[in-house]
Amino acid sequence: MIENLTIAFGLFATIDNVIVLFVGVLVGCIVGAIPGMTATMGVALALPFTFYMNPVTGILLLLGVYKGGIYGGSIPAILIKTPGTPAAACTVLDGYPLAQKGQANKALHMALYSSCVADFISNIALIFFAGAIASYALKFGPPEFFTLILFSLTIIAGVAGDSLSRGLISAMLGLFLATIGLDLIYGTERLIFGEPELMGGLKFIPVLIGLFAIPEIINHYTHRHGAGDKIKNLGNEGVTMAEWLRCLKSIIRGSFIGVMMGAIPGIGGAPSAFLSYSEAKRTSKVADNFGKGELEGIAASEAGNNGVAGATMIPLLALGVPGDVITAVILGAFMIHGLQPGPILFEQNITLVYAIFMGIMLSSIFLLIVGKLGIRVFARISDVPNSFLYPVVLVLCVFGTYAVGNTMFDILIMIIMGLVGYFMLRFRIPAAPFLIAFILGPLLEDSFRQALQLSRGDFSIFIRNPICWFFIALTILSIAFIIRRNLKNPELAKALSD
Repeated sequence: MIENLTIAFGLFATIDNVIVLFVGVLVGCIVGAIPGMTATMGVALALPFTFYMNPVTGILLLLGVYKGGIYGGSIPAILIKTPGTPAAACTVLDGYPLAQKGQANKALHMALYSSCVADFISNIALIFFAGAIASYALKFGPPEFFTLILFSLTIIAGVAGDSLSRGLISAMLGLFLATIGLDLIYGTERLIFGEPELMGGLKFIPVLIGLFAIPEIINHYTHRHGAGDKIKNLGNEGVTMAEWLRCLKSIIRGSFIGVMMGAIPGIGGAPSAFLSYSEAKRTSKVADNFGKGELEGIAASEAGNNGVAGATMIPLLALGVPGDVITAVILGAFMIHGLQPGPILFEQNITLVYAIFMGIMLSSIFLLIVGKLGIRVFARISDVPNSFLYPVVLVLCVFGTYAVGNTMFDILIMIIMGLVGYFMLRFRIPAAPFLIAFILGPLLEDSFRQALQLSRGDFSIFIRNPICWFFIALTILSIAFIIRRNLKNPELAKALSD
């Protein structure tokens, strides 16, 4: 144990890792502070830069952008009533009214402190629970992994938005495109159409960038959107100790809500933020002030959405299952470096995992430093004209895509996926189910076929042990819950009746 920690510290404690992590948090805050530039887009744009880094450095860069982006989303939510990330939507309720009262600086600082505390608690939960779950998951074989991934695919319902049917369409498209390339078992060609570049399948980075970044650029130039009124005067009033202590209970409660909901794949930060907010309002002595500029409301919502950050890494590292779309991107980064998150990672690369844990803990400190020093600078980022911003983003997209394989074919794939993504955006088809299905689809297929090879085609291998029973039962319960929840959806009810 001590020897592994010593080696891990050597892997982590390099000037490159520290600088990259700091830069990642800084970039994440900047990206989150720009309306329209979500944390997901930030991580997607950062991914190509990790291609030539060592695994620890590359993963820490993405985690830094992730954590910085979640906090950064609160800045435009407070100042211009436009959440930088979906999870910051709840922060608008009290953040913007407080800013209108000339207390924007107070609101921004409370968002920062709440985010840092929640992030720290979430990181501690990750360190304690991921290893324990992974040690149990070492008992998994192909049948167990198949049932696990089958259950994991039900998280698509959690990221499908307001329409399950559109989410399923998106997921099926992702599963379909994941089959492109050579069959890994028999070596037969699938949907290649004579193009040698497709023999290895669609590369992750061109698909990712095309799906998430390009549609936003196209949408910007085809549909102009106005923003809320900009708060010019931030004020000089900070958070007092009395205010901090009054909000501390809501911060801690919101952090644990975020941890619990983040550990469940498919939930995400937005539901966690609203649940934390509602619990804070229900138990607060000043519940009537919520929605009118209550500091405790900001504390609860930011604690809820930032508490998710570390917890979403629990299913990713322990089981190899992404908890949300951002961890799906991080999963892709692991795979680019030849690493497969899950129990095998803990068994074969435990020092790398420990090094990542060390970096994650340091990211909370960096978030506080970057946020504290840069609040007033970040507050001006939303003033950057999009006419300047999006051409820069487009250049980064092209550069990042080309850097992966040094081939124009990847750029072509990016453009095609960008058009597909824009089509999905216009028809309100969510992109997250596509990405999750695109990543999990090959894992599902491989586990399924390996299990059948072990059993010589006997399907009973999937119901031979309690672990498989457990995940099958969870899958059935999850599907039943999804159907029950969506029967109230008029669109789905009409589809079923038809």
